[in-house]
Amino acid sequence: MNYPELALISLILSIVFSIGGVGSAIAIVPTMTWLGVPLMTAKPTGLFINTLSMLSATLKNLKHGKLDHRFGLPILLVATAMAPVGAYAGKFIPKVYVLWVFLGFLLYSGTMMIFFKPRRRPKDGNHIVEGSIIGGIAGFLGGLLGVGGGGIISPALIMLGYEPKKVASTTALVVFFSSLSGFLTYWGMGALDWMLLLWVSIPAIAGGWIGTHLMHFKMSSDDVKKVIGVIIYLIALKTLANVL
Repeated sequence: MNYPELALISLILSIVFSIGGVGSAIAIVPTMTWLGVPLMTAKPTGLFINTLSMLSATLKNLKHGKLDHRFGLPILLVATAMAPVGAYAGKFIPKVYVLWVFLGFLLYSGTMMIFFKPRRRPKDGNHIVEGSIIGGIAGFLGGLLGVGGGGIISPALIMLGYEPKKVASTTALVVFFSSLSGFLTYWGMGALDWMLLLWVSIPAIAGGWIGTHLMHFKMSSDDVKKVIGVIIYLIALKTLANVL
């Protein structure tokens, strides 16, 4: 296993995906499997990278007053509760089925990021009901796939009319907790490579900090969504080739 190569990948993808608050595990998990890392090792590693990079992003958001924690509280609570359920369910679902679910997840996320144009947020929207539904789906799939669920949360909130940079900050907070919850579940199942986690830890923290800085101060929300959407589509194509 080439640990320096995986550390560099962790840094680059953590920068790119923390720009949208999505969490880089959505790209890191399939990338690691392509490089020969077993899926049951790649998934907790992806969640670990998500945890560190999104913690770094959240601390930066808090430092600059960019985070409204009350906005994402229903999503956070339900996603964190459902992540271990998804992680545990992964023990009983064949790898090919997980990859097909992951492919659908990627296509959904990429399409929403590139093509969806946000509409004005209705004043009578129910934050608790919306947040609970989104958090439940995102938490379960995030734990099952080892991706943290940010690729579901962020596009869904944007579809409901929330401002993209506010969505990115909120999603980063939620993904931190849901990824940590899923990671601890995998730890309990003994599916960890501690040397790999050590190598990717610092790059993940640095990537989350750099990406969040770029998002707030160097890029528009529309540019951020399109860049991430294109990358997700490329990963989906490669995943489809692996499944077939």
